[in-house]
Amino acid sequence: MSEAVREVPKKERPEFRNIHVTELSNYRLPLAGIVSILHRVSGFMMFALLPVVLYMLELSIRSEISFAYFQGIASHPLCKLVILALVWGYMQHFCAGVRHLFMDLHYGLDKDSARKSAASVLVLSLALTALVALKLFGVF
Repeated sequence: MSEAVREVPKKERPEFRNIHVTELSNYRLPLAGIVSILHRVSGFMMFALLPVVLYMLELSIRSEISFAYFQGIASHPLCKLVILALVWGYMQHFCAGVRHLFMDLHYGLDKDSARKSAASVLVLSLALTALVALKLFGVF
């Protein structure tokens, strides 16, 4: 090989890496992507907290004394926040699941409909969670 060929600088090639935790703020997901991720997060949260829910159910139906003990636990503000997180997880997962079922039937697949349905899932799940929160914290 001649000297001229060896000295040609190599072009800088783009480097594609996997997403790193520190770079998550640089990515901008569409609303449908956020709803999809929240659907997965809420499903995992419900699965992970299933032992807590089953313990609370078992505690509430064992006897009258255990029900009174359960009422004492459930009236604690931190426990109410955990219950509210579970309610949000259920509402988000349910609403997004209904959205996915409609998409499986080939309704609302275009970009505008998908954006509107994703926004409606977020609004509906947060509104239902707020309604349950008002009842849980004794507003009505």
